[in-house]
Order: sequence, then C-alpha cells, then structure tokens
Amino acid sequence: MGEMEQIVFGIISAVGMAKSSYVEAMRAASEGAFETAQEKMKEGDEYYAKGHEIHVDLVQKEAAGEYLSPGLLLIHAEDQMMSAELVRLMAEENIKLSKKISEITQ
Repeated sequence: MGEMEQIVFGIISAVGMAKSSYVEAMRAASEGAFETAQEKMKEGDEYYAKGHEIHVDLVQKEAAGEYLSPGLLLIHAEDQMMSAELVRLMAEENIKLSKKISEITQ
C-alpha cells in the first residue's frame, strides 16, 4: 500500500470510529445513561479531530502546490467525514430528545 493510501485509510478509520462513538452515544441516551452518552460524544469528537487533522494536512499540501490524486479512496474518506458530521448532529438532537422524554416520564 502506498503512502497516500495509508494516509487516506487513517482518515477513514478515525472518522469511522467517530461515527461508532456517536451511535453508541445515541443508544446510551435512549437508555437514560446521559453521562455515558456525553462521554461517547466526547470520544467521537476526539476520533473525528484525528481524521480532520489528517485531512487538513492533505488540503494544506494541495494548497502549497503538491498534486494529490483525487482517487476513489480520498473521495470515500471525505464522504465518510461528511457522514460522521451528520451522525454527530443527529446524535446531539437524539440526546436532547431523550432527555426531554426522560424528564416528562419521571
């Protein structure tokens, strides 16, 4: 595997872990475990930050004139980043709703 592929897989791995953490946060919130949900959101944010950092490095290289082949793996990595952002937003809203339901039913 080439250097670019390893870099891109770093993004895919990190943001994939972020998405998993966000989903775990939603599941925890639905069970009333709001502290766990917040921990999972923080964990997801940390994973996402790792992927974002790698992505920013690639963007800076290209901005500096280094040609980066926009292969399918890089496109997939960026798609995974966008979907992780969407899952995060959904998780935030899901946790808010779970808290409101919990307050109403207590």
